[in-house]
Order: sequence, then C-alpha cells, then structure tokens
Amino acid sequence: MSTTTVTDATFTTEVIDSDIPVVVDIWATWCGPCKQIAPILDELSDEYEGRVKVVKIDADTNPEAVTAAGVTSIPTLGFYRDGQRRDVLIGAHPRPDIVNKIEELLA
Repeated sequence: MSTTTVTDATFTTEVIDSDIPVVVDIWATWCGPCKQIAPILDELSDEYEGRVKVVKIDADTNPEAVTAAGVTSIPTLGFYRDGQRRDVLIGAHPRPDIVNKIEELLA
C-alpha cells in the first residue's frame, strides 16, 4: 500500500474517522526536507500496511486540512489515533525517529 493523498475535502474521512492510526505528512513541492522524508514514508506505508495508514497533504493546496492539523511549519508529521493527534514531528527526521513514533502510536 502506498501513501494516500488527502485534501481539505477528505481530511475528516481519511484521518479523523480512520479505524486505524494515521501518519499525516504535511509537505509542499518546493520543500527540500519534505522530499528527503518522502521515500521513508513510502517504505513505512508498505511495512505497516493494515496497521497504520500514511497520508500526504500538500500544504499549498489544502489550507483547511493544514489548519485542522495544527501545522505551523513543514514538513510536519502528525500521528493520529482515534481521531486525535497524539504526537508530532516537525522537520525532517531520520527513519528511526519516525518508526519510534509509529510504534508508540500502536502501543
């Protein structure tokens, strides 16, 4: 399973109403650090398939979803469970940091 693109219109359905935990990647096409973590998130989406959903929100075209996610800078990774943001990573982080947050989300 690859990452899912989320928009203003689908944020509530894909993130808040999700039956499984969700990692939300808020990014932009011009953001270098966003491009650094994109392949990591694609890999993790496959590794955690069925247990965690990884979604991407383009900050430039989805301002409502960005506001709903409480984002102030990008890249931001929001970690959601049961409709609530449980944790956040701001900036580009190495794979082990992201994996640790996912494991905490599943605990």
